Amino acid sequence: MTSTVTVARSEFRRLIVERREDVLTAWVKEQLKEGRAESLPAVELRAQGDEFLTLIADPADTDSIFDTNSAAWAPARAFLADLSRTRARQGFSPSETASFVFALKRPLFAMLRAEFADDAAQLGDEIWHATELLDQLGLLTMEEYQRGREEVIRRQQQEMLELSTPVVTLWDGVLALPMIGTLDSARTQIVMETLLQRIVETGAAIAIIDITGVPTVDTMTAQHLLKTVTATRLMGAECIISGIRPQIAQTIVHLGVDLGDVTTKATLADAFRVALSRTGRMVTSATTKGDHS
Repeated sequence: MTSTVTVARSEFRRLIVERREDVLTAWVKEQLKEGRAESLPAVELRAQGDEFLTLIADPADTDSIFDTNSAAWAPARAFLADLSRTRARQGFSPSETASFVFALKRPLFAMLRAEFADDAAQLGDEIWHATELLDQLGLLTMEEYQRGREEVIRRQQQEMLELSTPVVTLWDGVLALPMIGTLDSARTQIVMETLLQRIVETGAAIAIIDITGVPTVDTMTAQHLLKTVTATRLMGAECIISGIRPQIAQTIVHLGVDLGDVTTKATLADAFRVALSRTGRMVTSATTKGDHS
């Protein structure tokens, strides 16, 4: 029983090796018919196909030859993972990416029908083996594609968080962090890390957190702000919160949130004046010679 199965499996992959060029040419043509594969150079599709056929033929015959989770299939899994993530970055859909594997079915089945035309039982076995293998590899491709897309999305979210928390120097010793959008736990962490790093780099004595662009303030948002203020003070800098609009002030009072001795101002300009005053500076109006009589 085991011997018969092994021979059948050997025949299936032996034909891939012996008729490699015919299978490869037909496979590339099949891919060019489907989806966005036509946007890729035929030479690239052929090179990828050639490598993949080698990986299919390499694993030694065993009773678990069609278990693509086994160690023997590690090189094929790595190849498909790399291909899937590359195509995800190129804008391919999951089905378009998986078609790299599934497009191999038609030329492969045609080859099997020609080889085993006089042996229906053998033909059925070989087509079943080919289908089982390619379906597993195709599903693996879609899973790797999804993982690649999730990695891209996480990286983009991280980059957006970093870009949405710029720390600017308003004056020597005075930093400002304008907040726009919702302040959640993940963003609070980015805010604190970015602000504390800039305090270390500049030796700033005062940091202004401007929440003019924060649409609403709830209990959680207020707690996140207090955490940032506390972390700033631990670094030896004073923190001022600006952008406290009337509705936000009413919300904070209604929620019973105690901002303690944190200095708050209605506008960034007001907070900047306070910061300059506490650093021994002040803003005065410039006059010209013509203003003096």
